Amino acid sequence: MSDFEPFYDVSRSYEDNYEQGPFGAFAEALKDGNGADAAGTTSEGASASFLGQPVNLPFGIPAGPLLNSRFTTAAFHMGFDLATYKTVRSRVWGCNPFPNVLAVHPKAADGSLTPGSAELDEGVLADTNYEQPISISNSFGVPSQSPDVWQPDMRAAIEAAGPGQVLVPSFQGSRVEGMSEEEYIADHATTARLVKETGAKLMVMNTSCPNEGHNRLLCHNPLLVGRITEAVKQEIGDIPLMVKLAYIPSDGALELMVRSTVGHGTVQGFSTINTISAKLVDANGNQALPGAGRDRSGVCGNAIRGAGLDMVARLAAIREKLGLDFAINGVGGVVSPADYQAYRDAGADSVMSATGAMWDAELAHKIKASR
Repeated sequence: MSDFEPFYDVSRSYEDNYEQGPFGAFAEALKDGNGADAAGTTSEGASASFLGQPVNLPFGIPAGPLLNSRFTTAAFHMGFDLATYKTVRSRVWGCNPFPNVLAVHPKAADGSLTPGSAELDEGVLADTNYEQPISISNSFGVPSQSPDVWQPDMRAAIEAAGPGQVLVPSFQGSRVEGMSEEEYIADHATTARLVKETGAKLMVMNTSCPNEGHNRLLCHNPLLVGRITEAVKQEIGDIPLMVKLAYIPSDGALELMVRSTVGHGTVQGFSTINTISAKLVDANGNQALPGAGRDRSGVCGNAIRGAGLDMVARLAAIREKLGLDFAINGVGGVVSPADYQAYRDAGADSVMSATGAMWDAELAHKIKASR
């Protein structure tokens, strides 16, 4: 794969990618013109919807590799009709040290990781041998530019969407030392208001990264998520809100999440999953990613498809059981048109791919051609 260049260059730092990216086919797409028509990516017309917005195909790229408006615009040009602007905060937030991405090699013959398995704690091999089907580490720490930088750039990203395409802003609150729970909730609401000011038609709140500290996820506290979404909705009004979830093993906890949010009218959808946390080791069994607190990393790509499909199916079952109306966005390990269809069959109203799209810029075109 030495001759292939993902649109996010894993051999460069986050900062270099932000300033110089995207790369590969995405970089070429930006040269083709000022809109989706110029790149030949439009379909016959919007035939689906995403949180009330018309879309050509409910497929795109989730928060993570689309760092700014250049990345999201290139994604639109490449036929990804949903482009998620990387999670923003109310303040500047630094990135974990380079490297952030390594190739991950689970032991299973199909390359999958199972939530709760011993392998996740014993260690999974990670190196720079990027092979298909691709799985990678995701060790960034949710960096963010200041609102003075990302707000005007997000406006440009929204305006660059073509017919039947939607820019999906992602945001989260920032917990800092000494902050009370009420202040933490308020920071989510403040950040949501800053996103609203860009003209966003919808937004997704990230509760699936280590928001609460090292390896602690906000989505593991459904009642707190419920309180936060109430505060957020007071700021954004009728703008649809989706919540990004990690894998939640307990059906009871997942149902509580739905009841605490959708049940209170504060949330209109869920996006799931983000990554699966695993201890990553090199060939000698040593910590693969350098630095304190980085013995574990989120893993994404092919390895997590089974877990993603499981979460979508369980959410769909809860939706039917409770008789509630909410959208489900399926994420995790989508590397082919068959994977897209599997998520739709499991109950997803829309589907997104990050790692798969990074290693196959033509993925959206392939899915459209297969329909």
